[in-house]
Amino acid sequence: TCTRTAHAPPSRSNMALTQVSSNKCAGGFQKVFEHESSELKCKMKFAVYLPPKAETEKCPVMYWLSGLTCTEQNFITKAGSQLAAAEHGIIIVAPDTSPRGCNIEGEDESWDFGTGAGFYVDATQDPWKTNYRMYSYVTEELPKLINANFPTDPDRMSVSGHSMGGHGALICALKNPGKYKAVSAFAPICNPVQCPWGQKAFTGYLGSDRTTWEAYDATVLAASYSGPQLDILIDQGRDDQFLSASQLLPDNLIAVCSEKKIPVVFRLQPGYDHSYFFIYSFMNDHIKHHAKFLNA
Repeated sequence: TCTRTAHAPPSRSNMALTQVSSNKCAGGFQKVFEHESSELKCKMKFAVYLPPKAETEKCPVMYWLSGLTCTEQNFITKAGSQLAAAEHGIIIVAPDTSPRGCNIEGEDESWDFGTGAGFYVDATQDPWKTNYRMYSYVTEELPKLINANFPTDPDRMSVSGHSMGGHGALICALKNPGKYKAVSAFAPICNPVQCPWGQKAFTGYLGSDRTTWEAYDATVLAASYSGPQLDILIDQGRDDQFLSASQLLPDNLIAVCSEKKIPVVFRLQPGYDHSYFFIYSFMNDHIKHHAKFLNA
């Protein structure tokens, strides 16, 4: 069964959506849909929050990219984003973090590579390259699907995320000047070519030639960014175990941004860890940051 809103033009069959769930929330609706992804060659779920405003007019869209091991569920049940999204009239779309059920040998062997760990790159190596195309999925396929099926303003989109997804949000914005009106991140992996998580994932998905990794590293991309001004908001818990384990490396990104005069508000939050308790605590600030640029 296809489910789409009255606002949508008739969509091609490969854009058909199946509604998995719908719950009234903060005056609007928190929904989950499933579709056949052409980029990932598998069935994918994504969550979409439709604020009350979406019933009468087109709304901007904030894309949320989640971290390692997450599905579309973590953000919608733990981040507390819906009240602020309702208040500011923002649709929030939260995709999954990797292809699912592709039966690739080794995809379920570790928590930080394969299933739940797509790293928002387009893989170039076997056996990953056919399905693991999360970068193209979140920047191209998903926005087209969302714009065809929901009351969006396609010219007003932004991106945010956490950890691996914070890395995803930063690279999406830096690789596509002007496409995203705002970007923010919670505890992002800022310099993956220099940290164990990134080195493991990039070796597997992109191969051993490290120069190919740089296309997906926010710190490297920031160094060569030339585009419309991008105002970046980053929150980082000071008691984050992955900060002390040198997985996140925000100082490297901050240094490049100040050199390049890219405006970054970086807030080190005392006592907070890497969890959704931390995200929940500052979610409102991030949605306000996005609203400022999306509703300008």
